[in-house]
Amino acid sequence: MAKANNNEILAYALNHLEKERDEIQGKIDHIQQQLGIRGETVAAVSEAAAPAKAGKVVKRVLSESARNRIAAAQKRRWAAHRKAKKAAAKAA
Repeated sequence: MAKANNNEILAYALNHLEKERDEIQGKIDHIQQQLGIRGETVAAVSEAAAPAKAGKVVKRVLSESARNRIAAAQKRRWAAHRKAKKAAAKAA
């Protein structure tokens, strides 16, 4: 009995997900039509947008000034954390 119930639930879920997929695909097709994109072009656009998908790891490079800003911000956060911890210890 439980197995039949489980199968009914799974069948219902599958049916619902397939309907959602069809609705989303329809919206995608509509947008592609507005953009003038067709079949193969979509694959090319997708591959260009996601280079890591094909196993290629793209390393991001930060400028020195960006690294310095990030380091300074982190030092400020840690200083504030230590100050709050010290104040809590004094209050206790």
